[in-house]
Amino acid sequence: MTETGQAQARPRPDAPRIIPRAEHNISRADISKNALKVLYRLRKAGYQAYLVGGGVRDLLLGREPKDFDVATDARPEEVRALFRNCRLIGRRFRLAHVHFGPEIIEVATFRAIPRLAGEVEGAEPAEGRGAAPEGEILIDEEGRIVRDNVYGTIEEDAWRRDFTVNALYYNIADFSVLDYVGGMEDLRAGLVRLIGDPEQRYREDPVRMLRAVRFAAKLGFRIDPATAAPIRRLGHLLEDIPPARLFEEVLKLFLGGAAVATFELLRHYDLFRYLFPATDAVLADEEDGFPHTFVLKALANTDARIAEGKPVTPAFLYAVLLWGPVRRRARERVEAKGAGEVEALHRAASEAMAEQIRHTALPKRFRAPMREIWTLQPRFEARRGRRPLRLRVHPRYRAAYDFMLLRAEAGEVEAETAEWWHRFEAASEDERERMLAEAGGRRAGGRRRRRRRPAPAGGDAAP
Repeated sequence: MTETGQAQARPRPDAPRIIPRAEHNISRADISKNALKVLYRLRKAGYQAYLVGGGVRDLLLGREPKDFDVATDARPEEVRALFRNCRLIGRRFRLAHVHFGPEIIEVATFRAIPRLAGEVEGAEPAEGRGAAPEGEILIDEEGRIVRDNVYGTIEEDAWRRDFTVNALYYNIADFSVLDYVGGMEDLRAGLVRLIGDPEQRYREDPVRMLRAVRFAAKLGFRIDPATAAPIRRLGHLLEDIPPARLFEEVLKLFLGGAAVATFELLRHYDLFRYLFPATDAVLADEEDGFPHTFVLKALANTDARIAEGKPVTPAFLYAVLLWGPVRRRARERVEAKGAGEVEALHRAASEAMAEQIRHTALPKRFRAPMREIWTLQPRFEARRGRRPLRLRVHPRYRAAYDFMLLRAEAGEVEAETAEWWHRFEAASEDERERMLAEAGGRRAGGRRRRRRRPAPAGGDAAP
């Protein structure tokens, strides 16, 4: 680890552009009551308090914010002293989380511009390799900020944020919006623009490349050319990000309601291969449009479910994104070793998941459902006897059924198979019995029809 003051040029001490209440559309009626409680209590205690980040951005765009973040000059310990329901989290960035049942209001202290520890009044020297007391920032050899508990002013905090559209501050004192970095102009222009030098900011935190893609896809914005320029060249920096953090980023990327646009942008900027290298390799060697068509249809289905308020699980998402590598490995095992289809799928699933966790984490609670979704697929082809009824009561049937329908839409499963299961799913018990009888060559009453034997030459048919 090294200490440095070269992480970012100092901003000019320009006064912010102040947008008064009459010139913007943010109303307290659209802000969480709990966020308002935090803002007002901080103000009453004598601290500055602003709503900031995606919540302000979304309110200005007329969208419903997913969450609300607060920025203040109160230190984390001072915030905790004001709220009994507060917990302090994080080592890299010290944050206060104020809990109101299921809702969490995140409170961050204004951060300072990176500088040499000796430049900060009252700063103490680092004690050991990993120490980073207040007043000091630690940056590694690649330029990544790995510890950051330096507190500053709102002006500095604005320049420390990543994108201009996320650096707008709603002032609860007079209901104005403060803009230090031109965020309002970029918001109106539909532009995702990094604050500061793009290459430097990406080196500080490579995940910002994924965030640029996510915001562009989610908001329908363009990425500023200067912000986009270094992405393909610096994508390899994502290889040094912990897999657990990348797993969380994958969920944000694909479960935010814009999965299709996100997928296309990730591939456009050559970032997808650092998240799902095996899938990217299969996509580069398509067969009749597979798996690209399958992935796009599945992600479109994900977006539709989210828009309708239906649940989407990480297990299903990862089952979709890794199906291409699993399918290829299983087929190779069947062809080369003569393995059974289900056994081959089990082996392929284990290999694909073991490889994937080196890039993005894959919690164990999602691996079993993924394996079951994959290994149940061959059973949709077996419609004789009572097999369809046994499959239908399997705990993972519904997810596997939806997965099979998506495969059929992509042309990987015969349309007749998908249609049969669609009718079977919607049928009454009696209708299901008739369908099973037809599939098994039986009469509706349950007795198997006997095949008529051909009559022997020169004689009558055998009785």
